[in-house]
Amino acid sequence: MITPEYCRLMSRYNCWMNERLYAVCAELTDPVRKEDRGAPFRSIHGTLNHLLLADRAWMGRFTGVPYPARSLDQELYADFAELRREREITDSVIEDWVAAITPERLAADLTFTSLSRPEPRTVPLWFPVTHMFNHQTHHRGQLTTLLEQLGCDFGVTDLMWLPGGCEG
Repeated sequence: MITPEYCRLMSRYNCWMNERLYAVCAELTDPVRKEDRGAPFRSIHGTLNHLLLADRAWMGRFTGVPYPARSLDQELYADFAELRREREITDSVIEDWVAAITPERLAADLTFTSLSRPEPRTVPLWFPVTHMFNHQTHHRGQLTTLLEQLGCDFGVTDLMWLPGGCEG
């Protein structure tokens, strides 16, 4: 099982990486961000949208306030500035939620229905929380590949170099 400290560390990492990658993406033109590059969510913009949608869906399940998503590739925001602002808001929601998480809550069951497999499933909360942080890292890896192919410098992405590291 994971700990509340792990959740707080991964939430800080999520914010750090999102701030850095959105700054790099802001330097691109809208057509470049939205160009289909053959990625699972087609474009840089599509990947950013998917990450936001998935985080909102998981946070909706965790908080009991479901997020109304139609599909995993749904475009939430066509405008990059709006997408970036909403990303910052969602990252703040995640940080606030993990600040209050307890070992008991992580061990408690969560019942949810996913978009990809629409049958109810019950698992200890720590499992989908781990998945959420892993999912973020997975798709940011796709994003950094797309950015690297464009010659963009996004710097180091390793958790080990998170400012403040595991000290908080």
